[in-house]
Amino acid sequence: MKTTLSTSQAADLLKADSNANWSRSGALALVEYLEELESGTGTEIEFCPVAIRCDYSEYASALEAALDQGFDPETDLDGEGEEDDDDKEKNALDWLHYQTQVIEFEGGVIIASF
Repeated sequence: MKTTLSTSQAADLLKADSNANWSRSGALALVEYLEELESGTGTEIEFCPVAIRCDYSEYASALEAALDQGFDPETDLDGEGEEDDDDKEKNALDWLHYQTQVIEFEGGVIIASF
């Protein structure tokens, strides 16, 4: 027996998980990513909010996510001298892309656990 969820229904179920802290935009971006993954691989993904919560984390910025994962701005940022906020965000995003899967959306980023 199987139930097929719409994008909106799946995002609503993610948001309803009281042990997660998904924003609406983040939940939608994650579900859309998973749907694209299904389409690209031809393999259906079983919807499990607990597994998704364990496999992905949402952050307000790439820099916040990178710092949480051990990014050291003093040694991991490219360039010389003082970095402005845009440069720090870009360099943190580049670092994250090198480390793991990154889903960018308006309002933040979601990264796969690594």
